[in-house]
Amino acid sequence: MNETTVQLQDLASVIRSKNAGPFILTIDVFFKSREIFKKVQSSGSITRERIAHLYQIDIKDVLEITFYDPATALKISLKRWKSSAAPGDTDVFGSQQHVPIMMFDLKLAG
Repeated sequence: MNETTVQLQDLASVIRSKNAGPFILTIDVFFKSREIFKKVQSSGSITRERIAHLYQIDIKDVLEITFYDPATALKISLKRWKSSAAPGDTDVFGSQQHVPIMMFDLKLAG
């Protein structure tokens, strides 16, 4: 089987992040097509371990990874490392936290 490595940003039409309350960050990935969505879903490339490593957080702080078929989308929920608007928080709305996932490498079957 032929495998290709590709960045998530090349497969998605939208990648965004936002707060889901003051203590949780949600990352949404909407894929360009159902075919791409299914390939990513079946690849097993998106795991709690890899997301934790990417964001340099504890694996227990990766709260949810959900593939949502009707929207051909992926939702990742993370515990915020600092609550929204707490002293030292640099992104009150959580809207800039999607950048690391954009360059997330996936291995997909050819």
